Amino acid sequence: MKNILVTGGCGYVGSVLVPVLLADGHNVTVFDVMWFGNFLTNHKSLTVVRGDIRDIYSVPMKGFDTVIHLANIANDPSCDIDPKISWEVNVLASKFLIEKAINNKVRQFIYASSGSVYGVKDEPEVTENLDLVPISDYNKTKMISERVFLSYKDSILVQIVRPATICGTSPRQRLDLSVNILTYSALKNGKIKVFGGDQTRPNTHMKDMIRVYQHFLNREDLSGVYNAGFENISIMDIAKMVTKYIPAEIIVSKSDDPRSYRQNSDKLFATGFVQKYGVEDGIKEIIEAYRAGTLKDDDNCYNIKTMKKILSRSDVK
Repeated sequence: MKNILVTGGCGYVGSVLVPVLLADGHNVTVFDVMWFGNFLTNHKSLTVVRGDIRDIYSVPMKGFDTVIHLANIANDPSCDIDPKISWEVNVLASKFLIEKAINNKVRQFIYASSGSVYGVKDEPEVTENLDLVPISDYNKTKMISERVFLSYKDSILVQIVRPATICGTSPRQRLDLSVNILTYSALKNGKIKVFGGDQTRPNTHMKDMIRVYQHFLNREDLSGVYNAGFENISIMDIAKMVTKYIPAEIIVSKSDDPRSYRQNSDKLFATGFVQKYGVEDGIKEIIEAYRAGTLKDDDNCYNIKTMKKILSRSDVK
């Protein structure tokens, strides 16, 4: 059993991760600004604190064994709304966070980076030893944060995960991720709009993403950077996979997004981690939630829509 601080624990991944950590017997404190709400249910071993990680003095840190750092302004469009705040949250606040963890004798720091730090790659397999060439502010903030954290590796155990695009359901649902939105579009409109289609992207199912964090929690002998992308599939092939379950017309348009790469996770597999879930599981989850009436399509499901509202407020600046 560990005492764990999860920043951003009310988000898309955190809302699934936290209940699993509690079921595993850990004591969990969530620190989250709650711009997207709080979907966590009460639990005797859960403490939820509302706050902004830019206010480092308000972040609790005493008595924790592990910090799982999920809090960030996520995806390219959201960061582009206000790059200044994105750098403050994703980089500067993160620097203060790990320093506070070290000063409070936290042993383990797990960071959710992004597979997007690689940028556009021609290599057939993108491994952790390739150069990072980020092409957006979001990608750049992730890369710089990684380097900040690794500079403290002699003072705290640093484990950095570079997730692929995640798919599947969550209490704080996102419908702006490739598998999720393509599936939802087929369900709602009977049509799937594909921009480009030839771009290959790595994907990870939510349940495997949670299992990756469980894996590192239990492996304090591991350190450094690890990819977590398990299925490299083109956008067009994802759309075709959706039509196996939902009759839908695929409409192709030009794309100005050049990113195409295949993430290799052999380094993670070599530590004993085994993939259990896939893109098809994510598609079926979205379909099941839609048909059960539990999948709600509102602004909260799209980071860019909610962030535009949030960042227009003067109190957030």
